[in-house]
Amino acid sequence: VMAPTLGFFPAVTLVVLSGFPAAVSSRRDVLELGDADFDYLATEHETMLVKFYAPWCGHCKKLAPEFEKAASRLKGSVQLAKVDCTANSETCSRFGVSGYPTLRIFRYGKDSAPYDGPRTAEGIYETMRRQTGPDSMHLKTKDDLKAFVNNHDASIVGTRSRVFSGTDSPRLAEFLKAATLLREQFRFAHSTNLCVLLFRPPRLTNAFEDSVVIFRDYLTIGSLRRFIRDHIYGLCPHMTIENRDRLRVRDLLTAYYDLDYHHNLPGSNYWRNRVMKVASKYVGRGLTFSVANKKDFLLELEEDFGMGTSDGGELPFITIRTRLGHKYTMREEFTRDGASLQRFLEDYFAGRLKRYIKSEPIPEKNSGAVKVVVAESFDQVVNDPDKGVLIQFFSPSCPHCKKLEPVYGELADTLRSDPKIVIAKMNAVANDVPLGYDVQGFPTIYFAPVGRKDEPVRYQVTHLSPHPRLEARWTSATSPQGALYCTVDRTIIQTKEKPNKCFALITL
Repeated sequence: VMAPTLGFFPAVTLVVLSGFPAAVSSRRDVLELGDADFDYLATEHETMLVKFYAPWCGHCKKLAPEFEKAASRLKGSVQLAKVDCTANSETCSRFGVSGYPTLRIFRYGKDSAPYDGPRTAEGIYETMRRQTGPDSMHLKTKDDLKAFVNNHDASIVGTRSRVFSGTDSPRLAEFLKAATLLREQFRFAHSTNLCVLLFRPPRLTNAFEDSVVIFRDYLTIGSLRRFIRDHIYGLCPHMTIENRDRLRVRDLLTAYYDLDYHHNLPGSNYWRNRVMKVASKYVGRGLTFSVANKKDFLLELEEDFGMGTSDGGELPFITIRTRLGHKYTMREEFTRDGASLQRFLEDYFAGRLKRYIKSEPIPEKNSGAVKVVVAESFDQVVNDPDKGVLIQFFSPSCPHCKKLEPVYGELADTLRSDPKIVIAKMNAVANDVPLGYDVQGFPTIYFAPVGRKDEPVRYQVTHLSPHPRLEARWTSATSPQGALYCTVDRTIIQTKEKPNKCFALITL
């Protein structure tokens, strides 16, 4: 009777364990560190990426699976680790952690640099892979050079002729210092018989610009940094999830289509060449150009530009996003001769294009104490020059926003009789958030004072409890009588009815 039973359990155990190997392995690949063992364990690893997090943080939860996937791929070369700051406050305080998640790079236990790269598994893998090995690869043969520059990313190669006079040259030392500082973003190599060259990725070779750019300035870290900044991307780079933030520091036109350099190089460059033909006529006008795989940015295009599933088809879908956050879309069909793109650009530079704004409809009735604001009515309500406006950015699914609602309503009812004050709210998921308002989580509250609409003041909640309890209180104010905004005790508004008091949203 016992024999079948004993034979049964090992089989079941094998099935259960084999169902979770990838998930269990990836979690184990991320080293857990704390106050007691951080210094001891961190010194064992040449290069380590540490995530400082809080278990309740939504952004941390989103990052966790990407971080674990990257850890599995980097196993054996770069160690990934995490520190729970709610349980290890001493370590987090020591490294200046003030928000979650915070990622930092360590070398043999010493804090080396903040991690500023992408936060996808692929992006973390590629960024940290570049952190391994020497800052600049030493190329000894022409074959080494050929193999190094034949890469998906651009390459910066520093060598002897015109620049270095020997292996101990001060300029070579300067080049290597620059490689140390910039290795997280770019690929560096050096040899002893050429000059400093920037090689653009072979797949982006085209007839409109050189594939290799020569550095001709006097070599310093600053001049090399400027050279890379000005030439690394060329006339029309391939924008990806990983490099989009670096490209969007400037006004940027992007052509989205079925771009796939792995499986369809000619087709990918077919549309890029047509964009570049037009782009070459607008060099120096303050607009940069790029191409991107539409599938990689579908959600962004739908949310930020209102692109439907039928927009564009096989033709490129064209957008412009300025560094100030203004957005434009080309509604005319992209023509193969580039004429429609040129008309779009002429209208853009002439100021004839209407900005695209994602907005809910302006409410027909808006008589409540808390005024409902949408993107289309934001200027009219919040930027009213005669009124101070308290604006809450919320998400309909946010539990903290729902908890705040009665408190916020009480504030609005109390101040309703004051013609100089408006209490408002806007759904930040369904509407574009204007420039000057940094909304990373919900709820986020700002006050736009009279006379300083371009300097909105953020309501700061410093308590980091995962489940804050909000209360509405009147508290003493030390600001001058008649002021509309108080900063004491995290307070918000002072009224004529209670000139020496401020209404406060207190986080307990």
